[in-house]
Amino acid sequence: MILSAMSGNDTSPASDEPVELPIDGVLDLHTFRPRDVKVVVLEYLEACQEKGILEVRIIHGKGIGALLRTVHSILSKHPAVLSYSLASEHYGGRGATIVRLIPQKAG
Repeated sequence: MILSAMSGNDTSPASDEPVELPIDGVLDLHTFRPRDVKVVVLEYLEACQEKGILEVRIIHGKGIGALLRTVHSILSKHPAVLSYSLASEHYGGRGATIVRLIPQKAG
């Protein structure tokens, strides 16, 4: 999957190139600019749902909680999200969120 959002930890010209992400049910947001998070999350959830991956772990980090709040706001409005909650300590604790998606309708 190639996302239209760009990686943002680098100031080199290459940082404006699309980012190719494996669709494996784990999305680490650390490499994305905050302004790109919404697009990245929405596109990633759609790609997971298309592949039949119905449980997704979004890694947003612990920090001061701004990214966590952004992710949870996006998830609370997403029609394909069945539920979401902070991960268990083994999977990142409050630094990650587990999302359960509804199956994509055939058609």
